[in-house]
Amino acid sequence: MAPEAAVTLAPMVEDRDPVNDEEELDAEREAKRYIALAQIRQYPDPVLRMRARETEQFDDDLERLVKRMTALMDGANGAGLAATQVGVLRRVFVIRHGEGSGAVALVNPEVIGRSEETELDEEGCLSLQRVLVPVERHVTVTVAGRDPKGADIRLDLEGFEARACQHEFDHLDGILIIDRTTDEARREALAVLRPQPVFGARL
Repeated sequence: MAPEAAVTLAPMVEDRDPVNDEEELDAEREAKRYIALAQIRQYPDPVLRMRARETEQFDDDLERLVKRMTALMDGANGAGLAATQVGVLRRVFVIRHGEGSGAVALVNPEVIGRSEETELDEEGCLSLQRVLVPVERHVTVTVAGRDPKGADIRLDLEGFEARACQHEFDHLDGILIIDRTTDEARREALAVLRPQPVFGARL
């Protein structure tokens, strides 16, 4: 019977529609992204305006927090995520780093160097969905901190990674991209973010 089953299944594999397969994958990715975004605090949640506190305990709780943040960042297809965005007031963030787009976590980070050269580019945020605004950032930054186990870490970042790092630093201090953009872009962003009334039929 095994050989017969193999013969029967072969045409089914060949008959699969690659377009439909891709649509199913896209739908699955979008569903995962929606689930991740639902666990990330959204503007105007007041925690996004709070300043995070220094982390003193390098323990299992911290490692679980970092794993959760990394999973949410990946699920939401983000470039970084700060602890405040998941409602935790600790100075921790994760960013994508390296050619393989792996994640690195920084605990109690400090910027110890930055370039004089800056660059203006559009930024989005997982906590301000559907919004892109121009933000000026330093082209390169050097950041120092600790990893989740307490070991010292230092990163020299440039380009997009430097931008992502500065973005997450801002989150730890309660600063959002709408605070660093132009007045016109801020007005447009707030119009998008403003809650809209929901209309329905009266019963």
